[in-house]
Amino acid sequence: MPGAALDQQTLLCWLALRLVPGLGARTAARLLETFGTPEAIFRASRTELEEAGLSGSVAQSIASGCAFEEAVDQHQRLIRAGAELIPIRDPRYPPALREIFDPPVVLFARGRLELLEEPMLAVVGTRRPTPYGVAVAERLASELARAGLVIVSGMARGIDTAAHRGALAVDGDTVAVFGCGLDVVYPAENRALAGELARKGLIVSEFPMGTPGQPQNFPVRNRIISGMSLGVLVVEGAQYSGSAITARLAMEQGREVFAVPGNITSRMSWGPNLLIKQGAKLVQEASDVLDELPVEKRRRLAGRLAQPVPGSEVAQSAEAPAQASLPLGPAGEVARAVLAVCRVDQPLHLDEILERLDRYSSSELIAALFELEVAGLIRQLPGKNFVKVW
Repeated sequence: MPGAALDQQTLLCWLALRLVPGLGARTAARLLETFGTPEAIFRASRTELEEAGLSGSVAQSIASGCAFEEAVDQHQRLIRAGAELIPIRDPRYPPALREIFDPPVVLFARGRLELLEEPMLAVVGTRRPTPYGVAVAERLASELARAGLVIVSGMARGIDTAAHRGALAVDGDTVAVFGCGLDVVYPAENRALAGELARKGLIVSEFPMGTPGQPQNFPVRNRIISGMSLGVLVVEGAQYSGSAITARLAMEQGREVFAVPGNITSRMSWGPNLLIKQGAKLVQEASDVLDELPVEKRRRLAGRLAQPVPGSEVAQSAEAPAQASLPLGPAGEVARAVLAVCRVDQPLHLDEILERLDRYSSSELIAALFELEVAGLIRQLPGKNFVKVW
């Protein structure tokens, strides 16, 4: 039934299967293999369910049909949110995710569902990134999105947010995998980003509507981020961080693992640097990722490519106007001086900029900082700190 909407009874059965207390993804998949359909599972007797390997309590929950009342409520929430249910047998279900050891039996999705069928790359990292990490994540996500990859991340604060924003900045495609219900925004500060993702990209979750963002949900969520993707790119993270878990899951799922090297004195570099020592591909530019993709995937990317591949002559010429847009004359001289002292990897406070460039007046420097920020060449951080945009 490609493209056909589920009838309400079938949809409620899939929802109820997801909502049975104590029924995990692997066990649900085994039941589907045994009984064929969710409807057949709920028609089975408790004895038949126990013979299929279920505990007495889970078999009783299924046989009693107690999950259907909540399934009706979930159905109404889906309608109100403008979301859809994607069962594992739906042709729109991500093919790569279906292949992992414990794929979710259903996905809740809102946005451009066609992205589920496109080549994806996960970009993950710490929730407490350095300016260097944010700049790298945004830049690489932008370049990889321009090359035709769908950028997948978890919409957590930090590197995840930078990755989504990098893709959106170039009108690229991006998917956020929630560790909560689709109608719950976590963290709350990303409410605007979640709305933009739902309009321009896609948000998905295996958790029912209304599920809060509890800590135990996120490691479970990470297997979906890696499972949907051709590979995982790690940008900053401690040795035992969530991004390290995602990288390990990617290895177990047979996905490529990429890592951006970092300062060896920074704890946020321990994770990616260790992955590189263990064999992950070191990434300095988008081509380092693209070159590792299978030939057929690169051909497919070429087919959906709307802009030049980063690193090509056309792409490089497209980046030139940013520098050319600097004001000419004395104003341009001040702007270039400010740009020369600002760094990508270390914030510089306004007072230090004024001190280093004391040959210019404070009003000239503040005006230059404003122009550079408007041009997208520097970014202001909290506390009047500035970093160069890489």
